[in-house]
Amino acid sequence: MTGGHVERISGYWYGEQDAPTSVDVLNALRRYRSAEVAMRRRTRASMGMGETDLLALRYLLEAGRRGEIVTPKELAARLDISSASTTVLIDRLVKSGHVRRDPHPRDRRSIIVVATPSSDDEVRHTLGRMHERMLEVAESLTPQQSEAVVEFLTRMREAVEAIDAE
Repeated sequence: MTGGHVERISGYWYGEQDAPTSVDVLNALRRYRSAEVAMRRRTRASMGMGETDLLALRYLLEAGRRGEIVTPKELAARLDISSASTTVLIDRLVKSGHVRRDPHPRDRRSIIVVATPSSDDEVRHTLGRMHERMLEVAESLTPQQSEAVVEFLTRMREAVEAIDAE
């Protein structure tokens, strides 16, 4: 939507309609997802990382903010990768200065993986303005609009996840 009007772009999957419809909503969602994928690709390129590296870093940063510790085994489970792949991933992120290995605070036989403060700064610098703009848009919604958007996105997520359950 731009300026309160529905943006009319080729229907691509669903065809074009005269008035805003559920098809317009799905097309807008598809365009948003395409823009988000492109933004993530630019972010990975600017940070010199692959998709899994960026997912791992994001998870480690979020865990750090919550005060949680992450072992390599937990990271592997979160990313759904093998322990060998996790070792290679951690080695790569340590070498690039994005994470470090620390001793586990309660288990001397284990280590934890921690995002470095510089990686947090880099992510904030790279994504900060985009997140500010997204927050501005979200804050511009009325409580009723916010409720509708949250409900819609929740139901869309459930619909997509239900495909795997069938």
